[in-house]
Amino acid sequence: MDFEQLKTFLHVCRLKSFSRAAEKLGVTQPAISAQIRSLEKEVGARLFDRDGGKVTFTAAGRLFEPFAEHCLQCHSHIVVAVNELYRSARGEVSVSASEATSLYILPPVFAEYKKQYTRVNLSIVRAEHLRSIEMVVNREVDFAIVSTPLKDPRLTVQCIHRDEIVLTVSPAHPLATRSTIKVDEMLQFPMLLLKQGRQRTLLNNFLESFDAQPRVAMEVDSSELLKRLIAAGLGMGFLPRANVDDDVRGGLLKVVKVEGMRISRELALIFRKDRTLTHAAHAFLEIATNSTEQLYPALRTAKAAL
Repeated sequence: MDFEQLKTFLHVCRLKSFSRAAEKLGVTQPAISAQIRSLEKEVGARLFDRDGGKVTFTAAGRLFEPFAEHCLQCHSHIVVAVNELYRSARGEVSVSASEATSLYILPPVFAEYKKQYTRVNLSIVRAEHLRSIEMVVNREVDFAIVSTPLKDPRLTVQCIHRDEIVLTVSPAHPLATRSTIKVDEMLQFPMLLLKQGRQRTLLNNFLESFDAQPRVAMEVDSSELLKRLIAAGLGMGFLPRANVDDDVRGGLLKVVKVEGMRISRELALIFRKDRTLTHAAHAFLEIATNSTEQLYPALRTAKAAL
């Protein structure tokens, strides 16, 4: 049973004629008859009595008519709803990102998006790098924001944010009064590091280029925890500038420049190449990729410094 058969059935009902229904639908009368026979076979009962040119309902046909009407109305509502979904921003957009990205990068993007598209429900799933990629690949979320580089032929990768990794200390740290230090000075103090990830890899490469062996006081698996430990005076550490700008302005942390150190990180918005984006998803993509710097002034400053 399909919608064309139901449409044919209802035209025959209203016009009480196979020939007039064929003319109305722009098909041949044999085609109308074939559709009705197929429908009757599936229903398991005759729907019309034909006496010469006169067409009347059988009891089964009269019973079937309101159900056919309801099915076509549902079909119409489905088509309108789906078309509306792609014409205007409504529905839901889901994004996966790490804890730090959720705290420091996404809020201004989400705020601008909700200001423009109030009828869209935004949801964020906090997950680390590999899990975020997996969720996009498995179609569990629309987008993810992850560190680059990332090469996966299934994914579209669009950079949305770039800033530097900076040495961060508490205001009470011996280096807090210094604006710039040398690498060998830095190595005299305990260091807090992330256990793994792109940021740790970049830092390892930098230290290896100086043949430097840091005094590792602790390794943690969260950049937010790392920041809190630095503020508590347990050691110094490296964090993205966007993560610490508010704390530096508030006097809770200090940033110290290390001579010869130029480490930057990039975050990209990723989504499946074969995913059909709704109007709401297209709108989020546009805001996230084109407006990040305008929405978050600190990013402009960081980018200019690179």
